[in-house]
Amino acid sequence: MTEERDWTEFKGKLKAKTEIDLDLYKAPQMQRRIMNLAKRNGFNTYSGYFDKVVQDHDEFAAFIEYLTINVSEFFRTPDKFAKLETDVIPDLLKRSSKLNIWSAGCSIGAEPYSLAMIMKTLTPTTRHRILATDLDIEILGKAKKGEYTDNELKAIDPERKRKYFTHNGDKYLVSQEIKDCIEFKRHNLLKDNFESGFDLILCRNVVIYFTEEAKDQLYANFFKALKPGGILFVGATEAILNFRKLGYTSFQPFFYQKPLT
Repeated sequence: MTEERDWTEFKGKLKAKTEIDLDLYKAPQMQRRIMNLAKRNGFNTYSGYFDKVVQDHDEFAAFIEYLTINVSEFFRTPDKFAKLETDVIPDLLKRSSKLNIWSAGCSIGAEPYSLAMIMKTLTPTTRHRILATDLDIEILGKAKKGEYTDNELKAIDPERKRKYFTHNGDKYLVSQEIKDCIEFKRHNLLKDNFESGFDLILCRNVVIYFTEEAKDQLYANFFKALKPGGILFVGATEAILNFRKLGYTSFQPFFYQKPLT
């Protein structure tokens, strides 16, 4: 079997089982990433590795986690989260006392829980909606559990760490008060329909392997999902160079706004 045919067969099997469409990802990077993993496990073909890993639930879950790049931490890039807390959210609160927020590609839950802590600080008596979605159902389970390592909490200020976490052995457990702020849901950003009416959408460190066409479509869908004046917050290496073409204005670096009119 040629490598091209092997890759095509692998993509078909993966899509049938998981709805992950690798045609929307940059092929060279994904091929290299997956083949490196296959070879570490003693396989020289994509399909051969898939046929083996799919037989074991835990191994397959670990493979999907690897594939979807579930790396996260609380208040990732703290300077950007500081801008979110001091500039962006206060500006949104001028127009709406209750915000509708979406953490898209929430991974282990660190991002939406970070948002919940910010909202508790800024508006302690108001219940906002924070929707947290991810493609990986296993990682959503971890997010809902709310157990984290000390390293994942390294960017949290000591007062918030003391207030919202319980130390249990080598883990920190997020408080039920913060858990109750989040609505977790499985969602495929490249396939499923989007809700609308969001004041703030975070999609950070998610699109690294997406094709340019897939990214443009994603950002266009986010634009439709935002309220006028709503903000899209992207990762520190994911500046949207064609944001004007997509209809956005620049609120601040890495924060893009849907115009009010």
